[in-house]
Amino acid sequence: MESGAVPQSLARLSVRNWPSPNFGERKDGLVPTIVVVHYTAMADPEAALLRLCDPSSEVSAHYLITRQGDVIRMVDETKRAWHAGNGEWRGLGDVNSRSIGIELDNAGDHPFSNPLMNALEHLLRDVRTRWTIDAANVIGHSDMAPGRKSDPGPRFDWARLARQGLAGPTEPVARQKSFAETAKHAGFTAPCADDVLLNSVRLRFAPWRTGPLSEDDFRLCHSR
Repeated sequence: MESGAVPQSLARLSVRNWPSPNFGERKDGLVPTIVVVHYTAMADPEAALLRLCDPSSEVSAHYLITRQGDVIRMVDETKRAWHAGNGEWRGLGDVNSRSIGIELDNAGDHPFSNPLMNALEHLLRDVRTRWTIDAANVIGHSDMAPGRKSDPGPRFDWARLARQGLAGPTEPVARQKSFAETAKHAGFTAPCADDVLLNSVRLRFAPWRTGPLSEDDFRLCHSR
């Protein structure tokens, strides 16, 4: 595929290019095996685009999806966008070189619109036709950077993606001797304090749950 060209399979979506200068080459020959989902935490997509395309901000993503369901492509998938920062997933660092970053037009404190979610589902299916990305590697920013990041937040419907095979796991993760080991088995390997890890895992699988660690926390799965 020619760099800068919109993939033909995206024709069914409303996609437009809005190039960001904030990208580089993926390191060590790495290709995308992870998708990281973010929220913009900004008032509108225009404000998000200004930041994501401002050279002085040194941040970007491959895609932005608006609340109306429009998909805006800022960085070619073959390039390394600057969206993940420090952290790791399944013991692997430099997540930027290993991932596709998708920003969602949402402040983090309200539900994600249905047009946005529909477009995200189409985009995830499309991205996964070009790259080998397991559903369990479709993650939130908070999964790879616990404590440092909280997006896409408690209002994001992970279970909706799981029901379509677009996120996982959907079956309980094998219980290990400790909660930290169980979470590590599911991919949460970024170093952090136990309470931070618990909050991050709950944010992904059970944002409504509070209180001390419980047996339910060991399930680490999305309901179908």
